[in-house]
Amino acid sequence: MPTTESADNDQLFVLTAVLLTPAQFPSVLGDDYPEVCAGLGLEPYEEGYGLVLGQDGDGARWTVATEDVSLVACAIAAWDCGMEYDLSPGESSIVGALPGWPLALAVAAPEVPAPHDPPPQEGDPAPLAPPDAEAWGPAQRRLGADEIAMQWAAWRDQVDGDEAFAEPGDEAHQGVRRVLEEARGYVTDPPPPGRVRSSFAAGEARTLRVDGPGWSMVARTDDIAFVLLDEEPGEVHPVGRGPELPGLLSSLDELAVRPV
Repeated sequence: MPTTESADNDQLFVLTAVLLTPAQFPSVLGDDYPEVCAGLGLEPYEEGYGLVLGQDGDGARWTVATEDVSLVACAIAAWDCGMEYDLSPGESSIVGALPGWPLALAVAAPEVPAPHDPPPQEGDPAPLAPPDAEAWGPAQRRLGADEIAMQWAAWRDQVDGDEAFAEPGDEAHQGVRRVLEEARGYVTDPPPPGRVRSSFAAGEARTLRVDGPGWSMVARTDDIAFVLLDEEPGEVHPVGRGPELPGLLSSLDELAVRPV
């Protein structure tokens, strides 16, 4: 998490920032890039946005959307390395300042009042608020998929033997079969941007993140897949490679969006 800094003439004390692009966006907010943009009241431009979350001098929560994606990406990279970076988007790059935060933060700016939503002004949208991720549902399902992608080796080590794998034709796993059928449909009828994302993995493999209505799938192109379903709270289904999965993953990787 970055050190709190004064970001611009409006005295926004920056707490953190995230990217909002077709290839990288907070999964908890939606299954694809257009869905997340719609929830924030932003147009789903291909170039994407950077979201800067902070507090004003009164402690009110604000989310600033900027078109300067490169600036935000540089700030995030610097913060991840433990370096300071003064994230100050130019006024001409700012698309809008949205009341509230779309993500839960455990930090606050020092020497200002505790975080709170700004007083409502006529014509302003309702303050942004994080999705409810306490009870199992789409937000928590997507967070679970994020965790598997980040901790792939740990999850992979839990799968022992063929008996642990769900198979597409197994009646005991109709949900898994539905997910694979819908994912296969993406190959011939591409979904909205962000439904299929590809990121770096060890070796020459890629990590795939695929989402759809009520489901998420995380896979390695050289290995297996894991499926999470809205209708099965807390359950994670490993899917063996078998004869079909390798080809499906290869085809999905070809149409996936990738970080620049």
